[in-house]
This record gives sequence, C-alpha cells and structure tokens, in this order.
Amino acid sequence: MRIHHLNLGSMRAIDPTYDSLPSAPAVCHALLVETAGSGLVLVEAGLGRDDIARPGEMLDAEWAEAVAPVLLTAETAVEQVARLGYDPADVLHIVLTHLDVDHSGGLPDFPHARVHVMEAELKAAYAEAPNRRYRPGHWAHGPDWAAYQPSGERWFGVEGVVELDGVPPEILLVPLAGHTHGHAGVAVHDGSRWLLHAGDAYFYHRELAEKDPEVHPLMDILQNSSQVDEERRLSSRETLRALRNEHGVEVVSAHDPWEFARHA
Repeated sequence: MRIHHLNLGSMRAIDPTYDSLPSAPAVCHALLVETAGSGLVLVEAGLGRDDIARPGEMLDAEWAEAVAPVLLTAETAVEQVARLGYDPADVLHIVLTHLDVDHSGGLPDFPHARVHVMEAELKAAYAEAPNRRYRPGHWAHGPDWAAYQPSGERWFGVEGVVELDGVPPEILLVPLAGHTHGHAGVAVHDGSRWLLHAGDAYFYHRELAEKDPEVHPLMDILQNSSQVDEERRLSSRETLRALRNEHGVEVVSAHDPWEFARHA
C-alpha cells in the first residue's frame, strides 16, 4: 500500500533540543493510505475547513492561544486529497488515534467516510464535550462510527490490537492509552515494513531514543497538562520505544515537525 504523509495543520514554531536541526512549526502529521479494495484510508483528520472558516466557533480559545494554529485551508485533508488527484469521496475510511480537536477537525469534510476509533475514546468525547479537548462541531454531521474494544490479539507483544471492519488487515488499531482514555496508535504495513502512527503517545522524537532519551521542554508541558493517566501514558511510551528499538517498527508521532520532514 502506498502511504502519503500530510501535514493537516501547522502550529507554533518550536526549537529542537540540539543544534543540528532548524526551528520548525509543529505539525498535525497524518497518513493517506492507498488500498487495493477499500479506497483511500485517512489516518487522522487534522484541522478542517470549518475550523479555518469559523475558528471562534469550532476551536477552544485557550487551546488556540496555546498552540497558535496557522489555519490554512490549503493544509486541510480535503484540499490535499484533491491536489493529489483524488475525489474526496474516494476517502472511504478515517482512522483516528483519538478525538482531540486537532485530530478530528477534518471529519465534516468527509461526511460519508466510516470513522474508526476506540470505543473508550468515543464515549469520553461524547461525555465530556464541549471542552478544550473535544469539540462537538467536529461530529455534528453524524459520522458513521465504528467503535472498538481491545481484542485478545497481540502485535509484537502488544495486547489488544484490533483489525478494522472493511479495512485491509494491514491497518490496525494499537491501544496506547494515557494521553486520553481511548488513545490508540495506527499501524500500517506497506508491503515491506510496519509504520506506526503513535498519535499523541509521545511528542518529540528523542523521547524514543535507545540511549539517553529526553523530552522536549515545551512540548512536555503540553503532554503533561493534557494526559488523563500518567502511568499508562509512560507505559505506552515504553511500548513504543521497544517497538522502534527492538522490533524495527518505524514510529511517528502527530506533532514532531522533524519526524514529519523525514517522511514527507
């Protein structure tokens, strides 16, 4: 399967913790996966056209002040899909790591797509919205939800991995709770190796370093302030470190601009 890496929303510029990288805006890293029989599969929905057109209504003001989204229509998934030569209706499935504002904003731009998410995440979003994290305008159109509970299956030793209805088995939901109650990663096999989109299970590439891992001082404030369970978040991060360093899985996060640049 062919995988396109898309930035669905530039944010505040950040500096790396070492000198060999330039400063760069944080991103909303998403994947667009071409499949043989299930159309296009969008992993993460980023910020959408409604967010750009009506930020005061669609986005939480405190969140917007903290992350400083650039709000460019050209960065929305629907615009980028069209620029790649596809009809947005070709996006038949959207798979989300979680339902935070910067991961679900593009859902209304694909009203006929089936939306796959962990059941615990969907329940939390409906119970807690509206707040800084969950924005009900992103699902006011009534998405075709497919909600999942962890299975009894394992993937590289990780428990609870889920195959998705109507989606090739080369795309999996991988439970990685902690940032939110139903947070998950999305694993995609491109025919030669596994790529795992880890969402917000970590924010900075050096967190997964095999030797001397470190957090980003600014991004760590955000991930600590937004977590719902620190113990589970740190456990999920250790799972990711093992997947990358022991099993050779290529792991990417949602917001690290330097990871995105390497792939895009």
